[in-house]
Amino acid sequence: MKRQRKMKNVFADKASLILRKMIHDPDKKWVVRDFVGPQGVSLGMAQEVLEVMAWKGYVERIKKGPESYTILTNKERLIEDWHMRYQFELNEIDTYFSSEKDILKKIKANLDEEKYALALHTGANLITNFVRTSHVYIYLNTQIWPKDILEIRQRLELKELVKGGNIHLVRPYYKNGVFFNTQKIKKYRVVSNLQLYLDLYHFQPRGREHAEYLKKSLKEKGIHLD
Repeated sequence: MKRQRKMKNVFADKASLILRKMIHDPDKKWVVRDFVGPQGVSLGMAQEVLEVMAWKGYVERIKKGPESYTILTNKERLIEDWHMRYQFELNEIDTYFSSEKDILKKIKANLDEEKYALALHTGANLITNFVRTSHVYIYLNTQIWPKDILEIRQRLELKELVKGGNIHLVRPYYKNGVFFNTQKIKKYRVVSNLQLYLDLYHFQPRGREHAEYLKKSLKEKGIHLD
């Protein structure tokens, strides 16, 4: 019996770079090599991911020999399927405590903007001001987690409690994708609107409510969820 080939998970970290690029520029005619390179994926992965996306009905592959291309045809369904599969809990989180009243200003002053991005309610509130919370979630872009976390804790004067805390340092599951298309909002670095939506949707408390409000607010301003 012929073994069935395992289908590529298009929502995995590296593969998601292709999805993110297409969602960011939904009208573009894409060729495979658009996704290949130092900040992209291999040629083989690009081919495989596009095949699966076509099979799922997210894209259409136009066959024209050397002029072949792929277009995104169902962005809404793609995002819907993605957020149903996505789990914020796959990230690793270290939680600490700060009594600083304006910890965000301290974060901005002490962390290199290429090394962090605000997430969840923390990032989304800079757009919506929708959920009142004292908890702060920060994705960190670091290669040596224990060493860098210790340095960050010292800079921000974070305390380690026996239980709980209000400052959450997040080591991303999406090591390649989570910092794609980050944005500057009120001088803070924030993950993309798409990543905010994915993170919030199943998050408690009030994540789904905030995700839908964010999506609605962006749409009213003519901004894409990308």
